[in-house]
Parts: sequence; structure tokens; C-alpha cells
Amino acid sequence: MLRPRLRTAGLTCAVCIALTVPLTTQTPTARADTGSSGSSGSVEIFLPVPTPAGLGALSAAMTQIGRPYKWGGTGPWSWDCSGLVQWAFSTVGISLPRVSQQQAKVGHAIPLSALAPGDIIVFYRDASHVGIYAGLGMVFNAYGPNGVPIGFTPLSHWSDIKTIRRFG
Repeated sequence: MLRPRLRTAGLTCAVCIALTVPLTTQTPTARADTGSSGSSGSVEIFLPVPTPAGLGALSAAMTQIGRPYKWGGTGPWSWDCSGLVQWAFSTVGISLPRVSQQQAKVGHAIPLSALAPGDIIVFYRDASHVGIYAGLGMVFNAYGPNGVPIGFTPLSHWSDIKTIRRFG
């Protein structure tokens, strides 16, 4: 019998981010050597459900609306894209690398079909831009040239999504 199990991937939050479904219909048998339930594997199906950490980071980032973009800016008076994302997640206790190329490699990779507010979206093949998905097709980000106010940009503005990452 297939029995879906809700799993939070080791996270302690009330919102489930993945559904794990066993790949076999075998009756589970305990194995002392591995602690396995006897199934041959599982598939993670990510749901478009925001995490509390992602929503908290988005809320923190939005307090910076209107501040100017500045290449290399790490706040508090001006920001570049990755500096804003790094700072926003630090306010909810999640330490991210400084630059977007490194931010593209951490957290859980999420398919576009499961995109939820608070997920970060890394753009372009070279991972040179990052923002926080705000919902309703909008991305909150620091976007240049220097001096442009931080704010919302339609997701449709970018045609090249490198990866979507989820934290917390």
C-alpha cells in the first residue's frame, strides 16, 4: 500500500515543504543494519508552500524598499542583490554565502512549479542576479544600475532562471 509521508527534510517548521512517496508497494520490513523501512527509495515532490524562514526573510527585505542599489552594497543604506538576500535571511537565523553564484548552490533546489513566496530565484546562466520571490509573479530585489531603488520586479522580466532555492 502506498502511504504518502509528509516530511520536513529535518526542518522544524509547521509548514511541510516536501511530500515523500515510497517507490515500491512492498510491506515494510525493519532492517537492523541500516534502519531502513525496506522500501527501495522515495521521490520528493516539492509543494508551492512557503517556509516560515522564507516569509520572514521576505518581510525583512521589504523593510529596505526604496533604498538604492549599489554594486557590492551590503547595507544598511544601499544594497546589491546578493547582499540584500544574505542580510534578509540572516535576520531569520540562516547564514548564506555573500555572492549570488554561491547562493545558487545552497538550500533545497525547487522546481518552478513549486515556487513559493520566500524562495530565492537565481537568474542568468552565470548566476549573476538573485532575488526573493514575493508571490503574484513578483520578485523583490536590488537591481541596478547604481542608484535605482530596491523594490519589486515582475518575474517575467527575466527569461533565464538558473535555479530556485528554498531555506528553512
